[in-house]
Amino acid sequence: MNGTTLEMNTINQQSLRDKMQAACAGCAPSWPLDRSIAVNPWWQMRSEKFTGVSAKLSVLGSVNCLMPAEFYRAHWGTNILSEHLEHARRELQVEATEEQLLAALDATDTARPWLNIVDYLDAMPEQRRRMAWHAEVQQQISQFCGAYFQYPERMSSAALKTQSFFHSWREVLSLDKGIGILMGAREINQQIRLLPQSVAEVYQAFHDEVLSGRAGTQGCADYATSLLLDVNGWASWLAYQVWQDQLAGRENDLVEQLLAIRLSWELLLWRHLQTKKGASYKLIQHQFLAQFDDVSSRYEKATQNQQLIWVWQRALECAYQLPLAGKLLSAQPAQTTSVTLQAVFCIDVRSEPMRRALEAQDPDIQTLGFAGFFGLPIEYRNAFVRDARPQLPGLLSPALSVSRAAPAPSSMRHNDQLQREVAAKGASGVAPASFGLVEAGGLYKAFDLLRCSFAKTMGFSTGNTTEETSPWELRKNGEQISLEEQTQLLQSILTALGLTAGFASHVLLVGHGSQSANNPHAAGLDCGACGGQSGEVNVRVLAQMLNDTQLRKSLLRHGIDIPDETRFVAALHNTCTDEIVCFDSPNHSPYAQWLKDAQALAQEHRAPGLGIAGGNAANIAQQLLIRSRDWAQLRPEWGLANNASFIVAPRALTRNIDLEGRSFLHDYTWQHDLEYKVLEQIITAPMIVTNWINLQYYASVVDPVRYGSGNKMLHNVVGDHIGVFEGNGGDLRIGLPIQSVHDGINWRHQPLRLSVYIAAPTDALADIINAHTAVRELLDNGWLFLFAWDVSRNLIQRYDLGQWVAVESGEGHV
Repeated sequence: MNGTTLEMNTINQQSLRDKMQAACAGCAPSWPLDRSIAVNPWWQMRSEKFTGVSAKLSVLGSVNCLMPAEFYRAHWGTNILSEHLEHARRELQVEATEEQLLAALDATDTARPWLNIVDYLDAMPEQRRRMAWHAEVQQQISQFCGAYFQYPERMSSAALKTQSFFHSWREVLSLDKGIGILMGAREINQQIRLLPQSVAEVYQAFHDEVLSGRAGTQGCADYATSLLLDVNGWASWLAYQVWQDQLAGRENDLVEQLLAIRLSWELLLWRHLQTKKGASYKLIQHQFLAQFDDVSSRYEKATQNQQLIWVWQRALECAYQLPLAGKLLSAQPAQTTSVTLQAVFCIDVRSEPMRRALEAQDPDIQTLGFAGFFGLPIEYRNAFVRDARPQLPGLLSPALSVSRAAPAPSSMRHNDQLQREVAAKGASGVAPASFGLVEAGGLYKAFDLLRCSFAKTMGFSTGNTTEETSPWELRKNGEQISLEEQTQLLQSILTALGLTAGFASHVLLVGHGSQSANNPHAAGLDCGACGGQSGEVNVRVLAQMLNDTQLRKSLLRHGIDIPDETRFVAALHNTCTDEIVCFDSPNHSPYAQWLKDAQALAQEHRAPGLGIAGGNAANIAQQLLIRSRDWAQLRPEWGLANNASFIVAPRALTRNIDLEGRSFLHDYTWQHDLEYKVLEQIITAPMIVTNWINLQYYASVVDPVRYGSGNKMLHNVVGDHIGVFEGNGGDLRIGLPIQSVHDGINWRHQPLRLSVYIAAPTDALADIINAHTAVRELLDNGWLFLFAWDVSRNLIQRYDLGQWVAVESGEGHV
């Protein structure tokens, strides 16, 4: 080999690794079950057009980013009307008649999917009577990952400082003699032992043997993406590990190691094919390598096939946006002469019906919407639990730690219980001990089961609440933060909330949490802004700070005067039962009856959607409570299903509108935000969070196989908290269970991209968009819609690639 050839190979190998790493960077994270938050599964692809990503993923992994054609046909004439199709067609600049759009629903997709080596092997005639290699490869990788991340100390070698994940997999695979027998390919056991021993060697072997000296690495990133889609669940879990390390400033290559594992299987099967020699191998070799040259043409074909279906999707979104725009433009602002009670809720869509119900009790009740972590960048440290628990959005890392100053007696008892549970769980993980543990603990567990099954009237318990009564302490790097630091934090929170004056005598800080039994996905029903936990810790801490006399005096020096008679009350909204529990509040508080009546009104509103027959308020409340404690209940509540919009404006502008529980609501008055710093915070944080929520629900509906976690009835939890298998194998399942978005007959979530309406000047919005690449990418590439709401001119304008398209207010078009 001469020097020029060696240099070219070195360049190609580095280029290959760059392409592989680029594919790894495209994996969005998936949080563990006990900290579950909604994630946009295409977040890392936001720099590309959504339509392009849709075409690309359909080729590489048969991924659906659109609903089946029959879905749109079913909505034609009822939800989707001719005016919606015409509006969508004009907006997307598609030249097609209504007849052509209807005909597109009957067209056949002619795009050719990408095939990996394992797929070619499975297509061979002799393989049709055997277990599919694809299923075996996925099962082997998935089971290894489950074991490795549940018992890393048993699966990895302490001597390996790097790539222990890959090395452990290789060692486990080499010891598995059953694969050759199961697949009818005994000779493969010898080939397994000859696999490359590092990630770099895998790339080199693939480059030398499979690419066989081809010039350039065109198509390699696409190939790597296809391989990762084969193990998308585990790739997402490892992307979460990478995400957390990046927040902490550490490097992590776990996704790349997973890719090397999947690529090793391709290399192994390529070598296995070579042993067959013959015409089949030559044909497969030619067909497989040809894909690298024509992948772009496959994308173009898929894009053409989907173009008219995207018009239908946009028309479905117009069918929601047009009436909403009409409501916003015609609504009469609510007038409040004095405020007797203020209640700050999370922006969560489930808060909107509850806020309406509370406001209906008295015209002088004011509700506000704010991010559910209430602006506290905290993690919660329980004195008896080793790991801290983040209580903030997954986009952020905690800056402060909060904990109780001293444990209360009830907490000591709780600690004893925790220690027993930890010991029992540890013992049950040891095979010889587990059988005796089950025998000895069976009777105790039976009593526990009966207690939980029959205690239908027990109060709200989210499973992550705290019963301690000692004061909260805030620390930074182990040291208590100063009075001035606390003051600055409170000033920023109250400013962002728009509550720096006009305080009522009672201000409720209402976090939220859910209540369900036997539900591995319970955290997904809690507050996503609190890291998949209830908001109890956040509201308790904030209420304590705002009630502190010294902090109030310090705030006064910063121009915020909280009256002596104003009391902040921490509260928690149970989104399953719609009960609001107030902490540290008198039983006969002046607002107690309002909360009780609001609960009854909200429950009456939700009951039909849950299949609860009418009746008196007490009966509905009882049925909801039973539902929340039913171990067999697959749908304790609908969570954020059917979310569709995010409205950033003063509540007075929307108070008289029934938003049907589909809108995130964030209070904001631009006239009080002179430098638009609060607006920038809203656009770069809550708007991103709502995009994540919206597109997780969207993805779980358009492709429940790839982006949903399947049937709850078949779930088995992996590694206590990592995720679930559907049944006992296959890939790790991510996203929402089918029961979270479908009632058994109909979809309960309509897959619409988020529509964001902000009452603020277009110049301010444009400046913020241009200053933040991620925001601009989301908007310019079609991942969400942004509308500027000019209240003074009764005008709504849609953002369109840097331009603002005015609304014709008479028709309500947007």
